[in-house]
This record gives sequence, C-alpha cells and structure tokens, in this order.
Amino acid sequence: MDSVKYLNGIVRWRLCSKLTLRNFIFLLFVSHIVGGQIRYSIPEEMKRGSNIGNVALDLGIDTQRLRSGRVRIVSGENIQYIELKADKGILVVKERIDREQLCGEVTPCSFSFDLILENPMELHHITVEVLDINDNSPYFHQHDMNLTIGESAAPGARFVLPTANDPDVGVNGLQDYDLSSNENFIIKKHSNTDGRKYAEMVLEKPLDREQNPSLSLKLIAVDGGSPQKSGTVNIEITVLDVNDNAPVFNQSVYKTTVMENAGKGTHIVTVNASDADSGSNGLIYYSISKMQGSINNIFEINRATGAIFLSGQVDYEHSKKYEIRIEATDQGALTDSSKVIVDVIDVNDNTPVINVMSFTSPVSEDSPPDTTIGIINVKDLDSKENGYVTCRIEERSPLKIKSTLRNYYALVTDSVLDRESVSEYNITVVATDNGIPPLSAKSKFTLKISDVNDNAPVFKENPYNAFLVENNSPGIFLITVRARDPDANQNARISYMLDGNNVGGSPISEYVSVNVETGVVQAVRSFDYEQIKELVFFVKAQDGGSPPLSSNVTVKILIQDQNDNPPQILYPVQTGGSVVAEMVPRSADVGYLVTKVVAVDVDSGQNAWLSYKLQKATDRALFEVGLQNGEIRTIRQVTDKDAVKQRLTVIVEDNGQPSRSATVIVNVAVADSFPEVLSEFTDSPHDKEYNDTLTFYLIIALVCVSTFFLTFIIIILGVRFCRRRKPRLLFDGAVAIPGTYPPPNYADVDGTGTLRSSYNYDAYLTTGSRTSDFKFVSTYNDNTLPADHTLKKSPTEFADVFGGSDGSPEVGPNFLLR
Repeated sequence: MDSVKYLNGIVRWRLCSKLTLRNFIFLLFVSHIVGGQIRYSIPEEMKRGSNIGNVALDLGIDTQRLRSGRVRIVSGENIQYIELKADKGILVVKERIDREQLCGEVTPCSFSFDLILENPMELHHITVEVLDINDNSPYFHQHDMNLTIGESAAPGARFVLPTANDPDVGVNGLQDYDLSSNENFIIKKHSNTDGRKYAEMVLEKPLDREQNPSLSLKLIAVDGGSPQKSGTVNIEITVLDVNDNAPVFNQSVYKTTVMENAGKGTHIVTVNASDADSGSNGLIYYSISKMQGSINNIFEINRATGAIFLSGQVDYEHSKKYEIRIEATDQGALTDSSKVIVDVIDVNDNTPVINVMSFTSPVSEDSPPDTTIGIINVKDLDSKENGYVTCRIEERSPLKIKSTLRNYYALVTDSVLDRESVSEYNITVVATDNGIPPLSAKSKFTLKISDVNDNAPVFKENPYNAFLVENNSPGIFLITVRARDPDANQNARISYMLDGNNVGGSPISEYVSVNVETGVVQAVRSFDYEQIKELVFFVKAQDGGSPPLSSNVTVKILIQDQNDNPPQILYPVQTGGSVVAEMVPRSADVGYLVTKVVAVDVDSGQNAWLSYKLQKATDRALFEVGLQNGEIRTIRQVTDKDAVKQRLTVIVEDNGQPSRSATVIVNVAVADSFPEVLSEFTDSPHDKEYNDTLTFYLIIALVCVSTFFLTFIIIILGVRFCRRRKPRLLFDGAVAIPGTYPPPNYADVDGTGTLRSSYNYDAYLTTGSRTSDFKFVSTYNDNTLPADHTLKKSPTEFADVFGGSDGSPEVGPNFLLR
C-alpha cells in the first residue's frame, strides 16, 4: 500500500511540475490508521502556504468543533513545518521542507505531530511523509584523483575510485558509475550492505610506461532522476616502474561499537594490512576513503599504525551506524581496501521534556474522584529503555496520574477533596526515564481548593454547664456558647438562637436569651431553687451557607441554693392550745430516750444541714439534745426529787450563711402513772394552755383507768378504728407523724434527711372521739408490741405491755391534753 502511494505521489508531482505556479496543487494521499492516525505524503520543497490536506474532512470533524475545541498542533520538532487553518480545517506548509536536511539518508522520511482538541479531549496522530524530488546532483568530494601505478601491475589489479554522494534517495539518488573509454582499465561496481554504491577500477591490460607514462580518465556518477543528473571526477594515472605486490588487509570487514558519549580521541579499532614486497615497496600507509564529508569530521586514522580514533562527537539520535572505507597504499601506489562498520550504542543522555497542555485551578472541594485537573505531554529523545518514561507525583496529594494516550498524561483527583483539611497543594510531577542512571524532569503546579458549605458548626463543648445562684437579677450573664465552622467566608459565619423547647409549659425565651452573634446566654427572669433546680435547653448554631447547616448543643443551668428558708419543725407538732407531754418513768436510766425533735429544711446542701441545741430547760442537768439527730435523752438517773413537769426549749439551726433557726417547746412528764401526771398538769397555775375542757379529759382518763370494763370497750373501739383509718408516716423516724403535717414544698435533698431509720412508731387510738387519744410509742425490736396486739383487760396486763417495775422501757407513753 505504501509503495503504491509513493509511486502515485511521484507521478502526481511530475504532473504538478508542468502546471503554472498558481495552479500548483499537490494531491495528497491519506491512510487512516487504527487509533485515529492519518498519514499524508507530500513532495519536498513545497512553497509556503501550499495545501497539504483537509484534516477536518479526513477526520470527520466539523470546523465548528475545531474552533470550540481550541484545536492546536503539538510537535517535538524545533521547526514548525505545518500550520493548521482552523477556520477551514486544512493543513498548509508553514516552512520550507528539505527532505535531505530533515532526514538525511533515512528513508522513508517523515515527521509526525499531534492534533489536540479539548472539551472533550481528543488526540489525532498525523504523520507527513516527505517524498524526494531530484533536486541534487551526484558530487565527489574531490575534483581530481592522482594515481601512481607501476607498470608491473598485473591484470586484475584493483584501484578504489572516489565515491560520489547524492543527498537524494530512491531513484533520484546515485544509481550508476561510468568510466571514460580506455584500453587498460574497466570499471566494476559494488554495493554496500546499506545499498550505497561504489566503484573500483580494474586493470585489464598491463600498463606500459614506455608507451603511456600517464593516463587521464574521467569517472562519471549518474542518478536515476528525470531529467538525469551527474557528477564527474578526473583521474590522473602516473605509471611507475616495478612494484608488483599490492597491500592486502587481513580482514575485509571490521566491526566495532562506540558509546555515543565517547570523547574525542577514543580508540575505535585498528586495521592491519600486509605487503609481500620488501624495502620501501613494502611500506604501507593507511587512509580513510573520501566517501562522506561528515566521516572525516568524526573519525581519523593513524597513517602508520592503522589505528582509528574519534575526532568528533557521535550521536545515536542522529546516526545509529557508520561505515568507513579504509585504504592501504604501498610505496608503489598499490592499494587494498577494507570496510569498518561502527555501531553507535545509545546512552541515556536526553532528559525527558514535560509540556503542560492545560491545568485548572482552583477546583471545588466537592469535585468527584477522577475529575481531570490538567493534561501534560512528556517526550524523551532516547531510544528503547532510555526513552521509556514514567510519571509520578512527588508529594502526597489527592491527585494521581493516568495515561490513556501515547506520551500524554492526565492529572485527575484520586480521592475526595477537603478544603478544611488542606486548602492548597503544591504538586510536583516527576518524569523519569528507564536509563542507567535514570534522568528526570520536574514540573511544579499549585492547586487551590475552593470552599463549599459542607461543614456544620461544631460546639467546643457538649453539654455546656453553668451555675446560677437563685434570686438572681434579670439580665445576668450565664454562659457563652461558642461554635466553630471550618468552612470559609459566608459559609463560616455563625448565628446563635434558642431551639424551641418549653420549660413547665412556658417557652424557653421567658427564662433565658442568647445573643445571635456572640452566643452570650443571659437570664431573663429571677430563679427560685425551690421551684427550678435545673434548667436544660438547646442552643442552635447556624452558618450562612446556602443551604445553611446547623447543630444543637445542650445547655444546663444548675440553680444554686441560697439559705432563704428557715428549718420547719415536723415533730413535736405545735398546735394552738395543746400541750404535748412526753412521759419519763422515774426508774429511767441514764441515756433514756425521751423523744426526738424532727425538723426539715427545704433548702439543699449545707443550707439544709440541721443542728439541735437545748436552749432552755427546767432542769438542764437532767436532759440533753443530740446535736445531729435531735434525740432528747436523760443524762443522769431520774430521782424522786425531780419535778414531774419539765419544760424544754429546743432550737434547730441550719448551716447556711447566715444561718436560720426555729424553736420548739417539749413538755416532759417525770412520773410512773397517769394520775400523778394528771394531777401535776392540773394543779399547775402557770400553764396557760390548760382550760376548762382539761377537766373533762381528766375525768374521762380516771374513769378509763378505774373502770376495767370501760377500758376494755375503749381498746376494742381503738383497734377497730386503727384498722379502718391508719395514718401514713412521712418517714421512718423516731416519732410517728401523721401525713397531714409535712410543710409545703418539702423535698428530701440527696438523702440528707434529719431522721434516722432505726426508730419506727405506730399510733393506737383509744376511742373514736376527735378530742382525746393516747399514743404509746416503742422502738421496733423483739420486745415491740405487735401491730395486731390489743390491750388486756386488767391493769397488770396493761402494765406488762408497756413495761413493768423491774425494767424501764426506752420511751414511755405520752399523751395530749386539751
């Protein structure tokens, strides 16, 4: 296929050469290669602006697509030979194309470039083959050649003739040699392995110096172009006398290698020839045949030894192999020739070149993975492994390199971008070849990440806790809530607001307020610890993004107690016009428990820690009050001299600052029987609490004691009444307290109650009357009266229940007189 297109190109070029300049249009041959490749063939030396081909038509691309895709040509050549007319989609010649200058002897000669479009990216590889025209004549490096040949030269002796050069190739290149007519010499033509032709002059008839001491011949070199061109060299032959042995090389071909980075003076190879003659006729001199002008600039030979050295620089990228023709000449001008083939070994002497096609910055942080950021082109002029290039990113970054097209690499995102973690990346792309040692090139990029509102505000604490002393002033500062948003600009502007929730049925805004900009929380009203001990609400932080993001935080305001409530006496109960009397038998021992003062404080903490003190007493030497538990006990043995009626004033104080207190009066009867107690309390002229009804109660009590039958009836009625209406106790304490006595708003704070659980009491009513009752109190132990036990009919049995004369109970019976 390529040979047909080549011949067609030659024919069409010849037709075009006959046309006028205005109509000089070259026909193009396009072959589509798999993968989007196009190949054009054009003759060299075309004029600037000459049409090469309609690339838009050949690729099937609309010219509008060429313009929108910002089509451009990317070529690694120093000279841009081709230009693209994007508006018409055609390729034209931009610079003069000289095939000999572009490719030298390499054939076929071509150069390639890439056609790149963007959005989406397309790559089309285009190869332009430059066809040779016969614009060069064969030429010799020397115009005259002088030979000295002995007359004794035998027929068949060979003489190497100068080699002609023709920069053209193919049929336009050197095709044949011709020797002017003579009687002594004929010409023989040879070809090197690379196709290069050279000629030798062979002696056919011995020379006769006496007849012809000298000969003048002409060597003609012709090419195969049309019209044919030629070049000549004059050969002047001087006939010498006898030297009948020519030098002979020991090898017809020498092969060697040289590294392309070898310095000047590097030894390449040594050739050797021998001559059977002796004396001066056997002396041999070596020389490099005048084959190519460039060879003499690169290599030199020692005329005496035959050692070949580098005199210039070899470049593998320019020429991979050199063929040198070496001549050995003796004193009689007899010669022999040999060929030296020098293969150039490539070294890694070319660094990769990075070209940036496109790069996008900044890029949004919500860009999905595999988003293309940039496109780069990498080339290396070396060959094989030395020219194989790999690319990588030097730093750790969210980018990776993908290669889907030859020598082209795309920078794409490899993971999710997060501006809040890293807002800018310094990216270094390193291109490294596989040579030894490897060579690298670097290209640096700065990638900036633009922000999106992908982060909600985050509070520094959760929950926030603050303390507020009760009875505060409205508007007092409570706490400052702070939230942080890692986004930027408007996305990070935070506003604070109360999240709608209610406290006790009322909106939270009636209790607290929050500053929308600073997050300062203030109290709107005064708080009472006894009503609200803890205020829990939510504050919302919302950023200024679109759509906005928000988060909530819990704020706990703990109300701290003030000592604004005095203690309250629960027992003994102080009622108007009534006197509570506790009975202590005269047989009571030291430490006898008379009663217990029970008080509470609705405050909390140390404000509710109560202490009990005996403020006044009829006989201070007889009783004492427990500082912590309020128990009233005897501190000495009761004697007959002690007054029956004892009046104790107990003060209860809390531990607040300043402390608050309450007092209670406890009446104690020191007696062994009810009549003694009744008489003492009846005869007392100083007791204002007794009135006329007291006489009625005393009479009933005496009748109950003296009348067994009446006592039995009263006990039966009391048991039935107790079962039907048994009052509930507030707590397990030293005294039974009816459920109607606790003060309002009472709360047990953290288990710091003032009553011990070691005492339990039950109450028994004697009659259904609301104006008289008896209480019999005892601790719950093994000797405690069971709940279903009833009073016996006889006084002795009554005494057995509450203790006899040989053992005193811990607590005696008490009674209420009105």
